[in-house]
Amino acid sequence: MNRSQLCTAVLLVASVIPGLTEQAGANDWPQFRGPTGQGISFAKNVPQNWGLKEGVAWKRKLSGKGWSSPVISEGKVIMTASKEEGGMVTLGAVAVDVRSGEILWERDLFTPEAKEAQRRHAKNGLSSATPYIKNGVIYVHFAHMGTAALKLESGEMIWEQKIVYKPVHGTGSSPVLIGDLLVFHADGAEDPLLVALEAKTGKVKWKTPRNQEVRKTFSFSTPLELKERDKSLILSPASGMVGAYDPVDGSLVWKVRYGEGYSVVPRPVIANGLIYVATGFEVPRLMAIEPKGAKGDVTKTHVVFDENKNVGKTPSFVSAHGSLYLVDDNGTLSCRDGRSGEVGWKKKLPGNFSSSPVLVGNILYTATEDGVAYVVEVSPKGGKILAEIDMEERIFASPAIIDGAIFIRSEEHLWKVGG
Repeated sequence: MNRSQLCTAVLLVASVIPGLTEQAGANDWPQFRGPTGQGISFAKNVPQNWGLKEGVAWKRKLSGKGWSSPVISEGKVIMTASKEEGGMVTLGAVAVDVRSGEILWERDLFTPEAKEAQRRHAKNGLSSATPYIKNGVIYVHFAHMGTAALKLESGEMIWEQKIVYKPVHGTGSSPVLIGDLLVFHADGAEDPLLVALEAKTGKVKWKTPRNQEVRKTFSFSTPLELKERDKSLILSPASGMVGAYDPVDGSLVWKVRYGEGYSVVPRPVIANGLIYVATGFEVPRLMAIEPKGAKGDVTKTHVVFDENKNVGKTPSFVSAHGSLYLVDDNGTLSCRDGRSGEVGWKKKLPGNFSSSPVLVGNILYTATEDGVAYVVEVSPKGGKILAEIDMEERIFASPAIIDGAIFIRSEEHLWKVGG
């Protein structure tokens, strides 16, 4: 894909994701899965191979733990982190200088009680939700333990809020800005909700119950803005269903049911005129939904295909070249036709995967839980591994990519590759 084709891709995605054109600067990575929220980077001169030292601009040890992915704006890399000392947990945020790797500021934000911090999966942490940055404000989210808005320049808190619910396996869903709302999921052990706060004040705008009968109500996906003509909807996967909600009052506009699917993690993808969602545990499925004219329960009328082979439970997926590229939890990289769902090819990447891949043109970047980064050239015709780099630390966070550089959060460090 040449630069002209990339620009065309930006405009096509912008038609369904409002605000993309002003966010898609090649030096910004403002939210989970990048400027589009879809795992697509429009950066130039991105490294395609490196070593533990070769090609690494800097490597910064972090004082806290967390699997939130790095976000970037105004020359700062922002992450959330948790610290545990003497039985006390502190949740906070850190800013790192893009050029030098120096710590610019660190802020402690919340000190949850022990019982609030106990319910987490062995592979999860207390800081798994990726921040969102816009107009000099950082929105950080620690699920049931607290949400806050901070000044990007200093880390000073603007407001804080706490939505109490019973978590299962800890945190996960990242917050997103949709218009003047900060939206996130509160899908816990019971009474799951979609929540919207006023972005300026942190006050609750509305809470919408899922109203979907399922045995296991907990899920961890991240919502996505869906643009239909001149109106935005909130696309929100949960246990048993994916719904499109009206930002004005949180009312459900349409939904597609997928049975008892739960612990849904992958973020939806919008491409080829369709919406693609994964359905979570136990047997993950990939569903393609035609959103045009959808109203009410459209499970029987608007599902274009429903496939259950080589679909990930954890990593999100990407779309380009009219195809979908998926990496499942066990390392099978596959390419599917975007309209039919038919598998074109499969390739094994050794390892287990939680991190979501990023696509730059036709180059896919992904990493295993054990810390092996893969660089793969992909097209509808096939995939070719260009590089395999053992970074010698666990990786669950997804990479952030800007012009000339890749930022990778491993278990103890933030790496800048290139630049």
